[in-house]
Amino acid sequence: MSVSLPLTAVPPQQPAQLAPRDAATYAEWFACLAEPMRVRLLHAVAVAGREVTVGELTDQLGISQSTCSHHLRKLADVGFVQLRKERTATLVSVNPACCTGLPHAADAVMGMLGPRPCCPQDLPVDVTVRALEAGDWADVRRIYAEGIATGNATFETEVPDRRSLDHAWLPEHRWVAEVDGQVAGWAAGRPVSNRPVYAGVAETSIYVGDGFRGRGVGKALIHRQVTAADHAGLWTLQTSIFPENRASIALHQSAGFRTLGVRERIGRHHGVWRDTVFLERRRTDDL
Repeated sequence: MSVSLPLTAVPPQQPAQLAPRDAATYAEWFACLAEPMRVRLLHAVAVAGREVTVGELTDQLGISQSTCSHHLRKLADVGFVQLRKERTATLVSVNPACCTGLPHAADAVMGMLGPRPCCPQDLPVDVTVRALEAGDWADVRRIYAEGIATGNATFETEVPDRRSLDHAWLPEHRWVAEVDGQVAGWAAGRPVSNRPVYAGVAETSIYVGDGFRGRGVGKALIHRQVTAADHAGLWTLQTSIFPENRASIALHQSAGFRTLGVRERIGRHHGVWRDTVFLERRRTDDL
């Protein structure tokens, strides 16, 4: 006998406001980079991977030494680069804090670091989500095959057998969605590592069957997936999605996942190098 968790609505969180002091700092950083030559200089120093002299930079960019020194001073004033004198030469290097500080500033301004929404609220009334049962495996594998057939769901080219899936998936995080008594989709989570420190981190998957897409099945599944993960104490959910699968990316973003980056040419799929978008959802309450 299976027991389904209630699909409880979660009140939306108020967006966090950017502190005035942080806003002023970020505005200063972005103002410094409003000059294209400074952007080019910062890039040239960053990709060098070592200290470079002002002379090397002037040669690379075709500018005068006085112009180069002027823009480098501006970059140093806000902390993007570090300047060091060695005899008569000035050596330039990237401030290591800039490598994390600048991306952090962009994420903060774009709201990527604030509280994220829990999950979709406009759930379909004709979709029921319950725990996966022994009799569901044939439908699960059929829907997996339908996902593979789209060419944008997974690197897999063949459906894994039941034993492999049963071994890989977390027992308490396997769900199927039903529409009119038919299995219309499934969701599952698997541990990312067997090390205890990562016990609360899971990699998630959601598949919706052919003929049921666009009916809110994915919304119902991801709602159950993330709320069940929160109740169970999982603190991080992560997933990788092909950039072409825009519907899946949008679905995960609606459930509080944020894009951490694009993994370029991460694997070959039917002989072609493919990128994946890496997304992550963190619990926002205290653990």
